Parts: sequence; C-alpha cells; structure tokens
Amino acid sequence: MKAWIPLLLRFCLLVLLIAFLTNPLWFEPLLKPLTQNGAPAIYNQGSLLSLALLHLRTVAIATVAAMVVAVALAILVTRPVGAEFLPLSRSLVNIGQTFPPVAVLALAVPAVGFGEKPTLIALFLYGLLPIFENTLTGLTTTPANIVEAARGAGMTGWQRLLKVELPLSVPVMLAGIRLSVVISLATATIGSTVAAKTLGEVIIAGLQSNNLAFVLQGGLIVAALAVLIYDALSALERMAARRMGQVAQAA
Repeated sequence: MKAWIPLLLRFCLLVLLIAFLTNPLWFEPLLKPLTQNGAPAIYNQGSLLSLALLHLRTVAIATVAAMVVAVALAILVTRPVGAEFLPLSRSLVNIGQTFPPVAVLALAVPAVGFGEKPTLIALFLYGLLPIFENTLTGLTTTPANIVEAARGAGMTGWQRLLKVELPLSVPVMLAGIRLSVVISLATATIGSTVAAKTLGEVIIAGLQSNNLAFVLQGGLIVAALAVLIYDALSALERMAARRMGQVAQAA
C-alpha cells in the first residue's frame, strides 16, 4: 500500500497542474488573499497554458541540442583517435557552468537579439556538462567482458558502440539528461528578462506589481513541472537499468 502513496501524490499533482493551467479561475479564491488593492489574483496578461507549453518547448530544444553535442563529444574522447581531446572537451562543456545565466544572456543579446535565442544559448551551455560527464562515465564503465565478447563476435568498433556500449550506457546517460532538464526548467524563467516567452513572465509581472499571487503561481507551475518530469525520467532510468542489467547477466 505504501508503495502507491508517492505515485498517488504525483498523479494528484499532475491533475492539479492541468486543472490550474486550463482553468486557473477555479483557484482564484485561494490566491486572492495574497493580493493587495484589488489586484488580480490570476495572471491576466496571457495564457498560463501557452506560457507553460512555450517554456517546455524552449527547454526541450535546448536539451536536445545539448544531448547531440555532449554525446558526440563523449563518444569522440572515448575513441582512441579522440582520447587526447578529453581535457579540451571538459573545458568546453564547463564554459556554461562558469558564467551565471544572466551573464550569458547579456553576452548573447547583442549577437542574436532579444527573444528565445539568447535563452536557448544559455540553456544549451548549462545543459552540456551533466550530459557529457554521465555519457563519458557510461561509456568508460561498460563491462570489459561484454565488450570483448562483442569483439570476439566480429563486431567492428562502430557496431560495438551502437549495439553494445551506447545501449548499456543509457541508464547513466538518462541521469545526466534528467539533471540537465531540471536545471533548464528553472533557469529558463530568467529568459523572460530578454523577452523570451516563458513562465518567468508571470514571476516578473508579480515582482513588478508587488503581486505575490503572480510570483507564487509562476514558481509553483515551474516546480510542479520539474517534479513531474524528474519523476518521469527517473522511471525511464530505472526501466533502462533493469533492462541493461538483464542483458549484462545474459552475456
């Protein structure tokens, strides 16, 4: 019975999130005490659902781009031809963690203008490190006996990579992607300072008008999305780990 409690709580959170995004006026009585001087309790300068979807789209685009680059770099430096580039690759993926997101946005705006592009650049740079390091760990900790068995079966280097090493690295890679997504979900809110359409609009509007209800609803939506996506990716990670464990035992 206890095992179902966390799942039930997550389901209730999902239902509440969907209800709030599609019918926010239902929750107005709960948020009204947080307003002053008759200010609106529900964000009324745009659709919360649209902002949430645009927020998720921005995070998804940046995460996919970071995955492509980080995984490619990890593959390169774990091959004999690219092993010498490991220090350089680590330096490159650490760039995003060196500068604050606001600094990245400030540097990107003169180059690409206002809107979604500066935010994508910031999220892309921030997402590289966890994906790269986890992919690198997964590829370098693949059981040697399995790799040798694949080599003995006549597989080429690329065949071993695509059919053995990468599939066995999936659980560790998913952990890096999960961390990258959660970081990006929170960081994307500051994109609204450069006119990107994210849930940061709600928070910024609340700060500008001293409306705690706006700040709270924007923050809670982002937090709910982060929890739900984190749990979904964690479940995928566990499924992949069980599957790869069975494959390793069979080998």
